[in-house]
Amino acid sequence: MNFLFAWRYFRSKKSTNAINIIAWIAVTAIAVGTAALIIILSVFNGFEELVKSMYGDFYASVKVVPASAKAFHISDTQIKQIRALSAVKAFSFVAEEKALLMGNYQTIVTVKGVEPHYNLVNNIGQYVTRGGFELGTKENPSAVLGAGIENAAGIDVTRAIEPLVLYVPNREASSLNSLDGLNSFPVSPAGSFVIQQDFDNKYVFTNLDFLKYMLNMQPGEFSAIEIRTAAAKEKEAQQALQQIMGAGCKVLTRYEQNQSLYAIMQMEKWVIYGILSLILVVAAFNMIGALSMLVLEKQKDIAVLMAMGADDLRIHRIFLLEGLLLAAIGTGIGLILAGVICWLQDKYHLIKLGGSTFIIDYYPVKSAVTDYLLVVSTVALIAFGAAWVTSRRAAAKTYSLRS
Repeated sequence: MNFLFAWRYFRSKKSTNAINIIAWIAVTAIAVGTAALIIILSVFNGFEELVKSMYGDFYASVKVVPASAKAFHISDTQIKQIRALSAVKAFSFVAEEKALLMGNYQTIVTVKGVEPHYNLVNNIGQYVTRGGFELGTKENPSAVLGAGIENAAGIDVTRAIEPLVLYVPNREASSLNSLDGLNSFPVSPAGSFVIQQDFDNKYVFTNLDFLKYMLNMQPGEFSAIEIRTAAAKEKEAQQALQQIMGAGCKVLTRYEQNQSLYAIMQMEKWVIYGILSLILVVAAFNMIGALSMLVLEKQKDIAVLMAMGADDLRIHRIFLLEGLLLAAIGTGIGLILAGVICWLQDKYHLIKLGGSTFIIDYYPVKSAVTDYLLVVSTVALIAFGAAWVTSRRAAAKTYSLRS
């Protein structure tokens, strides 16, 4: 019954046209705020998914690193135990160190020595845009460079005639300032990859045995183990690997390897959500104005209802439902509008990114049910607060049938 009154009041013709205008302004404001929140959150989801896919292709599902030192030893027994884990699909030993790469120009790089089957651990091979992912051998090593490093060294991997020279720290030297402070060896450029600037400007891949030799590493000594796990079994693999490797090593999931990045992305998303929620607060003031005008318009109707036995609680509920009805209509319009815009953007890429240095040239979107529920809950909370204030005032006033 209360809802029927609220619906009738919403549909009925008002004596003053301004009341209709104010009501529809409130509905429009709620619709715009709802749509804006959904669209922005979907764009953030799209960028987050894009970044995760890029980082996921570079970082392993799980990575074993030393807890304190730069390298750790692993026994044959531990290797057999790792191979026996059902959650582990592939793994590669890694040696990693800062180095100086000399081409036409010199540049500081992070060089990673990996095994030939490293592509089974991640998908970096698909990002090699020039040349191939060839690591060479211990005696004749090759290097796969990030595109940024290729540019910084002033070379073209497909046309290079002279080998590059790789300088790495000599761990057995008494001092880096001494003549034997660095070990050097020529490496042949085999290819270049383009993933993301952070990687393209930093990493060089080469043969594991070669880099271990250059770093004077012992058999069974490595900087890390990068592991690809079965789908949704990262945590299971992490726990099992931690038991195998012991306290001397840390086992990191993909999220833990990039914890600061993911934390910043989530923080940005919630900050934007908070800012855009202010649009809904402004819409709530419009709704308060619309309900207040409606109360003035329906004073005689309220007086009749009270004369027929309606108490303050019923009047309160009628106008509370009226406010929620305005919010529901605005929210419904906003959800439909946001859904259509997100679908069009995802299918036809209507809104483009400025510049030409991005991996994609349009704003990515990814709609999530949780975002829709969050926005609906936010609108409902704000609208309930605004409608509650106005309906309480309406119920507390004294009405008369006299004009």
